[in-house]
Amino acid sequence: MKHIFKRGKDASKPVLLMLHGTGGTERDLLPLAELIDPDASVLSVRGNVLENGMPRFFARLAEGVFDEEDLIFRTKELYEFIGTSAEEHGFDRSNVVAVGYSNGANIAASLLFHYKGALKGAILHHPMVPRRGLELPDLSGVQVFIAAGKNDPMCSAMESEDLDKLLTEAGAKTEVHWEMNGHSLTRTEVDAAAIWYKKNW
Repeated sequence: MKHIFKRGKDASKPVLLMLHGTGGTERDLLPLAELIDPDASVLSVRGNVLENGMPRFFARLAEGVFDEEDLIFRTKELYEFIGTSAEEHGFDRSNVVAVGYSNGANIAASLLFHYKGALKGAILHHPMVPRRGLELPDLSGVQVFIAAGKNDPMCSAMESEDLDKLLTEAGAKTEVHWEMNGHSLTRTEVDAAAIWYKKNW
């Protein structure tokens, strides 16, 4: 997968796995990594799927309707890529925190839904429930921050609440931050995520 790896000053810090939204690239969220933890290593990845020329992490059938078969395949692809990247770049595979926006947040949530130990934690900006009716792995000890919009036209407040409930029931410790800025990724929610991150790592 096309990516950027930037080695941080402190190897004990989590590696920040940056996952862009639809139409983004591996460069889009690098400024967020700097705001969250300037000393951490960064693995920023570009999605392997193109929708009308726009990179995504998995295909969808319509807005808000995921191609479930592709989602499962691409989640496995990303999960394995993190493992090979850990070997290649020499970082601790068990010390990865995902930071995703929109489509990137959805693939990060999908990692949590499908693989035990996939992530130590996650910052999810405007995520949806990746799959329904799935038995989640034990997520005890996993920390998750969800930034959501009460008036998000692409991802309803109920969607974020459902995701929070499913993650909590699987043992994750969650925090939800609400905004009134639609589907936008705002500086205030990034700042809130950075404060949350510093409390945990």
